[in-house]
Amino acid sequence: MDDRSSGGVPVGLVLGGGSLINQVGRDLRTAVEGLLTPYGVTSQQAALLLQAARGETSPNRLAPHLGTDTAGMTRLLDRLEAKGLIRRRRHADDRRSIVVEVTEEGRALVPRLAPVFGRVSVQLLSGFSEEEVRQLAGMLRRMLDNLHAEPEPEPESGSAAR
Repeated sequence: MDDRSSGGVPVGLVLGGGSLINQVGRDLRTAVEGLLTPYGVTSQQAALLLQAARGETSPNRLAPHLGTDTAGMTRLLDRLEAKGLIRRRRHADDRRSIVVEVTEEGRALVPRLAPVFGRVSVQLLSGFSEEEVRQLAGMLRRMLDNLHAEPEPEPESGSAAR
């Protein structure tokens, strides 16, 4: 069995790197969630509020920014609406479409949310030089591009997998 990935990097190194990225993502979310607790919102709810506060928007436009599907978006909107932070209304020109609006209470909360993400990001990148942050951001963008690209077909093998 070949112990190298299709990019020529040892599989163990690739798997270890993927595991570290996953751990950083989990710990990053935990840190953000902890700082958002006093505001009564989750990181995903806060991200939705920040996006929606930028202007009139629809659930379909918000979903890709939040990494959720239609059902997940509906649950998010239900929870935020129950908290009085957003409201849904029909689009004036297209009654089939929904517009998400941030309520006055939600708008009062929004300025306190963005600094939470900023504080955690500063902590995360503490000790990194500007060049290292640029390199890391570039590599993370490449990773996202890789994940969103069409997967390469598996090579045909002479025998079926067991």
